[in-house]
Amino acid sequence: MRVAYVCADAGIPVFGSKGCSIHVQEFVRALMQAGAEVRLYASRIGGTPPRDLHRAGVCELLIDRGGDVAKRERAALAANADVLRALERDGPFDLVYERYALFSFSGMEYARAIGVPGVLEVNAPLIEEQAEYRQLIDRKGAESAARRAFKAASVLIAVSQEVALYLDQFVEASGRVEVVANGVDADEFKPRPGNVRAEGFTVGFVGSLKPWHGLPDLIEAFSRLKQLAADPRLLIVGDGPERNRLDEDLAARGLVEAVQLTGAVAHSEVPALLASMDAAVAPYPKLDNFYFSPLKVFEYMSAGLPIVASRTGQVAQLIEDGVTGLLYQPGDVGAMSEALMRLRSDPQLRVDLGRAARATILRGHTWKTIVERILEISRRNQTSVTPNQRVAN
Repeated sequence: MRVAYVCADAGIPVFGSKGCSIHVQEFVRALMQAGAEVRLYASRIGGTPPRDLHRAGVCELLIDRGGDVAKRERAALAANADVLRALERDGPFDLVYERYALFSFSGMEYARAIGVPGVLEVNAPLIEEQAEYRQLIDRKGAESAARRAFKAASVLIAVSQEVALYLDQFVEASGRVEVVANGVDADEFKPRPGNVRAEGFTVGFVGSLKPWHGLPDLIEAFSRLKQLAADPRLLIVGDGPERNRLDEDLAARGLVEAVQLTGAVAHSEVPALLASMDAAVAPYPKLDNFYFSPLKVFEYMSAGLPIVASRTGQVAQLIEDGVTGLLYQPGDVGAMSEALMRLRSDPQLRVDLGRAARATILRGHTWKTIVERILEISRRNQTSVTPNQRVAN
């Protein structure tokens, strides 16, 4: 089976270390392990492919990322013609899989034109996200491109129920949306061998240091934990725009010596860092629209770590309170601190939660399982468009 994987999002370096980059790599890897011949079309390469992905053909899309916002938007829209030419040059394919990007639609229209499944993966309400957190000039153009992509796709994969509800607002997508959450490589993220450590207690967080990850709540909860016990330490893995604020907060609280910040690390280093933790946190604050499918939570669970997480969105659906982790209401810093103290004081609870979390992952959240599920969905949603029908731009 020949698969074209299209990622026209200039914000995603497909061989980088961002969460979205890891998502692309893991999915391509799982496709190849399933026996597919994959050709990856990306607007930003961002590094050297991991050794096991060298067999995937890579085509860099020549999208101009310079200039002001309006110019970059026009370039992204114009790039549809280049994507189409590249697919026609390298085809035919048995499946076109695209990670939805603003202004991109030609991958799905190409699939529909040649009569093969076109699967569109949607990770976020990108138009609203771009308008709120960054800048969007041509909203009408972005909406028009989205509707074209949604209409042409055989099926749309939403990574969370919240994303599915967003897609259902579009008549072009309604009724053709399947929810498939993210996954993890369970062979890479394994539980730490040996028994629970008798001394010391390390709380860990992995992720970009951005406002919606709840770092201020985590620091407050950890500060309270330190007032109750001397041994806890905090390990924060990642970097981002909140780093300076975080450093200032730690200094003001006198916590600098108790907290280690690694900065940005390669994804290959994360399993060993998780192995140094005794508990992991996903301290999301109260958000109006939590639509994420957080890779970190799947990695925590696969690594057999007991998790303390806010009861929100897919996190609350994935973690069963008291069985695979401990949940608290978003923003309730006291409850987060109490849950961490409970884990520190009860090593057996840490073991039980970690084992149950790992078992949940193995039952249905490995990348192998995710890819198998999506391939089956694509087979059930074969397009009925006549093959060789030329795409009209």
